[in-house]
Amino acid sequence: MNERDIFDEKQEVKKANFSCPHCRERGDYDVRWMTRRKKRQEPRGLNPQQKAQFQKSQDYMVRMDDMLVCQNTRCRKRFDIPSSQSVVFI
Repeated sequence: MNERDIFDEKQEVKKANFSCPHCRERGDYDVRWMTRRKKRQEPRGLNPQQKAQFQKSQDYMVRMDDMLVCQNTRCRKRFDIPSSQSVVFI
């Protein structure tokens, strides 16, 4: 059984406030997330183990962006998203 059999996927953009480590300027950045929501009905033809896996599964989001570009026109350097989770359960 594949994850796509269990979840519906959708991309979302969420705003987050980060500070550039190079120029120290704060700004709001758009961060892309993949939202995976559990389907309403389980797929047909599952064995008991797969049914249990479907019942235990829950909605979650996975961050797609790992790096951001500073919005300051003088800096424009890339930096990692600091201490932000990459997987969030909804």
